[in-house]
Amino acid sequence: MASTKEYRDYILEQLLAAGFSDASCRPMMGEYLLYIDGVLIGGIYDDRLLLKKCSGNEGFGMEEAVPYPGAKPMWLVGEVDDREKLAEIIDVTVIGLDSNSK
Repeated sequence: MASTKEYRDYILEQLLAAGFSDASCRPMMGEYLLYIDGVLIGGIYDDRLLLKKCSGNEGFGMEEAVPYPGAKPMWLVGEVDDREKLAEIIDVTVIGLDSNSK
């Protein structure tokens, strides 16, 4: 099942309201890759927000989910309605992934 544009728009609205004015999505085979400040942090798969695993974001108690068969497990963000919690998780993820690329 492909993700809907409505869910994509909702996630982008939540991120914008949480202070991430640089959030963007790129379509990829019916799903969406999610970037913050140019850093690929995860994506929207089957109307679920999934984040790449990195040092720091494992402490939020998120459950693992696989975006598609054969892919590496990612973290399923269950707090998409809680902008404060979402901002905290995204901040830690961006920092963790950005530091991994250096």
